[in-house]
Amino acid sequence: MEYQILVIIILILKMNQTKSIQTKGKLSFAFVVDGQCESWYIRMLKRNEKDLNITLNPKLPEKKKIAEQYEQVVKLLERYDKVFWIIDFDSINKENREAKKRTKTELQVFREYYAKIKKKYTNVEVIINNPCLEYWYLLHFETTNKYFATCNDLLKPLKKHIPNYEKTQTFYTKQNNDIYLRLKPHLPQAIANANKLQEFDFENPQRGLSQMQFFFETDEIKRLFNHVSH
Repeated sequence: MEYQILVIIILILKMNQTKSIQTKGKLSFAFVVDGQCESWYIRMLKRNEKDLNITLNPKLPEKKKIAEQYEQVVKLLERYDKVFWIIDFDSINKENREAKKRTKTELQVFREYYAKIKKKYTNVEVIINNPCLEYWYLLHFETTNKYFATCNDLLKPLKKHIPNYEKTQTFYTKQNNDIYLRLKPHLPQAIANANKLQEFDFENPQRGLSQMQFFFETDEIKRLFNHVSH
């Protein structure tokens, strides 16, 4: 199974710290994601939070497997202060269900790379959305740990709160009514709800969760986003 990978580079103003790897006075963050929705969401965050002094430089998407995504993460660490690897689990779950016996599943492959990252790197944040980024959106409105096997299954409860939700660039980036603006008033609730959920369990992967709060709770981001939560 192949995944669409999009690398997003974020430069963030560095306060009272030493020269960063790439740009004097700035921290450099990279995002490795497997879909356009994450890219649009982060772009809209930048568009509406101009005081964060964030510059986005997305690269063209390519087809990548989990192993290749991991290699991309490690490669980016040579040039950036921190890398966020955002994984949507719907594709992994599908692969896991369809895997033949005696074949290493995508879940097993991802688990191996996850363990390597936790052991070797302190400047990589792995963010799991199970089944997809839309779980993060749902947490803006509901306290839930319900498991959805596919992203399509999750869309029904999400549309109770965002009736016209679409996975399209037009919907995500609509001027004065983009995805970030729609969700921003509920951001503190989403962070709180996400933190109530259990950590991802490889032995019991059928648990709904989003770990997008890891990004917002990163020290540099948390300080700059302090005004959002008040």
